[in-house]
Amino acid sequence: MRHRLSTCLLAITQVMLTALITGCAVGPEYQRPSTPDVSSFKEAQGWVPAAPADALERGPWWQLFGDPLLDQLAARVEVSNQNVAAAVAAYTQARALVRQQRASLFPSVALDGGASRSRSSGNTTTGASGRVGNNYQLSIGGSWEPDVWGRLSRAVDGASAGAQASAADLASAKLSAQGELAANYFALRQTDAQKALLETTLEGFQRAFEITQNRYTAGIVAKTDVLQAQTQLANAKADNAGLVRQRAQLEHAIAVLVGEAPGNFSLPPVAWKPAVPDIPLGLPSTLLQRRPDIAAAERRVAAANEQIGIAKSAYYPSLSLGASTGTSAARVADLFSAPSMLWSLGLSAAQVLFDAGATTARVDGARASHEQAVARYRQTVLVAFADVEDQLAATRVLLVQQELRRQASEAADQVEQQVLNRYRAGQVGFTEVITAQATALSARRALVQAMADRQTTAVALIQSLGGGWQAVE
Repeated sequence: MRHRLSTCLLAITQVMLTALITGCAVGPEYQRPSTPDVSSFKEAQGWVPAAPADALERGPWWQLFGDPLLDQLAARVEVSNQNVAAAVAAYTQARALVRQQRASLFPSVALDGGASRSRSSGNTTTGASGRVGNNYQLSIGGSWEPDVWGRLSRAVDGASAGAQASAADLASAKLSAQGELAANYFALRQTDAQKALLETTLEGFQRAFEITQNRYTAGIVAKTDVLQAQTQLANAKADNAGLVRQRAQLEHAIAVLVGEAPGNFSLPPVAWKPAVPDIPLGLPSTLLQRRPDIAAAERRVAAANEQIGIAKSAYYPSLSLGASTGTSAARVADLFSAPSMLWSLGLSAAQVLFDAGATTARVDGARASHEQAVARYRQTVLVAFADVEDQLAATRVLLVQQELRRQASEAADQVEQQVLNRYRAGQVGFTEVITAQATALSARRALVQAMADRQTTAVALIQSLGGGWQAVE
């Protein structure tokens, strides 16, 4: 009997080993989807095609703008921003799922124990009393599902791809928060510059009002000139008050981005340095690879591909190996004696014979999900190319616009001064002064706006490139 039992166990073991050796994973092998072949960008020469690789180091790209305060604020985003903190938690959760799926590749072992006390009923005929007895059990058992069809390994690979996508989402959240911070910071500094410009202009409007008031008192001009000057001065003061409100909102937004309550946060006005980093003439092909949204989309395609194999594995039988050993005795001291020891070893297999097409439906659904992920990946790549093209075009055009705005502002300043001098000499009416001053103020503000637009466009370009660049030496 023992010989037969040993022979049976050996045969079971051989079957399991053969299944493990000859087992094969079902489902398609993953291949990265093709993307449009772009040899260069229309708005910049010297670029080459790229593919997702979000693991490249991006570095503190905000330092390109040479603003120490911005450097300090950007460093706080990664630590204190709550959206980034949520992305970190999601990434941690994804990594835990990978460990959970990987654990399914190994056997599970469980220890069970118990104790009971029972009493049998007595003999009613003879009047004998019942018998009281104790029973103690102790057993240890294990089970293991061999990954014959690759279902478990594909689940692990799918979870790993999901974790990599989550890591890319984390990088995207950081880049988005840092870019939003930089854009808000530059908008705040632009508001400070607009406010300083408007306050200087208010001084000129105030002097013009006083001149008009004196000329009216002297009977040289009509009261309409005074009213026009007063209207212009009041409107400029209202615009200045609006800038105060706009600055407060930007300051509050920055506080939230760095994880601080707006009531405890303030940014004092400082001199604005509208520095804009130059774009290198030769950009490396790895720039577009660094976009985290592309990497996340590509990894989700890989995860969807694994789901097809998992769904297909349901066509094949599932195998599991179980083993246990235990003991049962009336006394604790007898639990470990050889006569009371029991053990078992078995192999089980299960195969679905009919499920009304449910397995086929799951496979078709997994394929459709994969096609959807592929389409989203390709769309993400197309949008990335368009983003870069847009920002490169905007960078070039805004540089030209800034120079033209500067020329227009200088010319308008000269016209304003000349008209004001002619008004003092009584050669023109105050309406011409109002027109010249309004034109000069508009030109100055447009110049400040153009300078700020170049900064925010540079931030947008950095984001579209995945976070920073380095010149090719």
